[in-house]
Amino acid sequence: MTQRSKAPSDLGRLCEAGAALLALIVLSPLLALLAAAVLWSDGAPVFFRQKRIGKHGRPFQIYKFRTMYKAGHKTGTSGLPITVANDRRITKAGDWMRKFKLDELPQLINVARGEMSLIGPRPEVPEYVRFDDSVWREVLSTRPGITDLASLAYRNEEEVLLPAADPDTFYRTVILPEKLRLNVAYQKSRSLSRDLRLLWLTARYSFFPARFDRDRVLRSLSR
Repeated sequence: MTQRSKAPSDLGRLCEAGAALLALIVLSPLLALLAAAVLWSDGAPVFFRQKRIGKHGRPFQIYKFRTMYKAGHKTGTSGLPITVANDRRITKAGDWMRKFKLDELPQLINVARGEMSLIGPRPEVPEYVRFDDSVWREVLSTRPGITDLASLAYRNEEEVLLPAADPDTFYRTVILPEKLRLNVAYQKSRSLSRDLRLLWLTARYSFFPARFDRDRVLRSLSR
């Protein structure tokens, strides 16, 4: 019984890993150009690795293209784990990559390794995770993903945080609880058609960020 129930999940996991590897191969010319842009903007290293909390609370290293200046660069800004619009820590190439979410593409490596899925709650840094909270435990019961309803709804999070007097507190008390609510709601009503719509909208607003409409996203994926 247990082995039968695991089989579809295991097959899906293999298909997802295969799709991630194929995407890495197909996108390799673009990845090479992005890596060159990072090197041109601020030198090596190309990748940014950061500890995130994955399924069942297991930590892992997430991969992104590095979009911020190396440690020691004089930006005059604080070292918060979140960023706001016009953050001086972000390089010129990094600002462009963040606009189109291209810095997230190396997370296909995490998908291929089984640490992430294409769709799932975005993994948080340890300091924002509350393991004693029942909502957090529910979110952590799912493999984290590259995209989900919450991350798409808040794709302009840096602009939302900009007016806040204390961005860190605003993120913890306002944005993060709403993200968790959307994570739980989406996982409870997932379907193939909704997942395909989510992937389509994620790609659409990555190519055309100026057309982003949060209300339309929520109307489309919350029903």
